[in-house]
Amino acid sequence: MYEKLISEANFRFSRSGGPGGQSVNKVSTQVELLFDIAKSETLSEDQKTIIFHKLKNRITSEGVLTIKSNRTRSQLKNKEIAIERFIELIINALRPVKKRTPTKPTKSSVERRLVSKKVISDKKKNRKVKED
Repeated sequence: MYEKLISEANFRFSRSGGPGGQSVNKVSTQVELLFDIAKSETLSEDQKTIIFHKLKNRITSEGVLTIKSNRTRSQLKNKEIAIERFIELIINALRPVKKRTPTKPTKSSVERRLVSKKVISDKKKNRKVKED
């Protein structure tokens, strides 16, 4: 499945800032992965809506998911990093949310709480000035 997603992605290359020595202004090492979610044939409609909802901060107004990578001086390594991050994002977005099962507090924890409340209450009662 992920190979198909990667094949649907487009890549853009540009010059990257940062270290690079003499070739910094000549070589396009920054990689930008562009994935049009709406036009994807691999994802189902449900998966598309989940991804749109969970990754809305990373998606442009045209519905394109963009991931940039300029960590290394190598275009190939940056491309690999962008692909890894893309797959990781898709996996995390499509992972079902685990429902929380509500639990009751234990008998001893309830008792400890009540005892500590009683101690604090007694402490505050003893602070009051007694008038006779």
